[in-house]
Amino acid sequence: MKIYIKNMVCNRCIMAVDNVFKQSGHIPSNVSLGEVDLNEDISDGDLQKIDENLEKLGFEIIDDARSRIIEKIKNIIIHQVHHSESDLKVNYSTLIASELNKDYNYLSSLFSAVTGTTIEKFIIDQKIERVKELLVYNELTLSEIAYSMGYSSVAHLSNQFKKVTGLTPSHFREIGITKRKPLDEVM
Repeated sequence: MKIYIKNMVCNRCIMAVDNVFKQSGHIPSNVSLGEVDLNEDISDGDLQKIDENLEKLGFEIIDDARSRIIEKIKNIIIHQVHHSESDLKVNYSTLIASELNKDYNYLSSLFSAVTGTTIEKFIIDQKIERVKELLVYNELTLSEIAYSMGYSSVAHLSNQFKKVTGLTPSHFREIGITKRKPLDEVM
C-alpha cells in the first residue's frame, strides 16, 4: 500500500512521518519524500488517526490523483535542488516527465492550474533558497555556488537572486540567516 504525504521536504520530515506510522503500529517498508510504503492495508479508522497525527506535525495525507502528481513534481525538484550531490545531466522538464512517465506539457499545465505558479518559478524559488543556505554557510565562493547550482555564470545567478530577493548575493551574505525561509514555505 502506498500513501502520499504533503509537505515532506527534508530528512527530518521523513523521520517524523516514519515515527507517526510506527507509533500507530504500522511499520513502513520505506519512507521517502512524499511517500510511505506499507506491506499491509490500513483500515479507514487507523488511516484517519494517522492523518490527524500527521496534521499536528504539519503534514497531511493526499487522497486525490492531481494533488499526488503535484506533490511528486515538488519532491523531484526539492530532491534535485537540496539533496542531490550529482549534477543534473538533463533539464528539469525532461527529468520530471521521465520520473512521472507523463507528458511535460500536461504536468506543467496541471501544476500551474493547481498551484497558481509555474514549475519554472518553483524551481527558481527552490534554487534561490539553496543559494541562500550556501551563502549563509560562507564556505563557497559565489562562483562555486553558481557552478554547483547549474547557473551559466555568476552574473546569471546574481541577476536571478536579486530579482527574487531584492538583494545582491553579497549583501545577503552580510545580513545572513534572517532572510531564509523553511522549505515548506517556499512557493
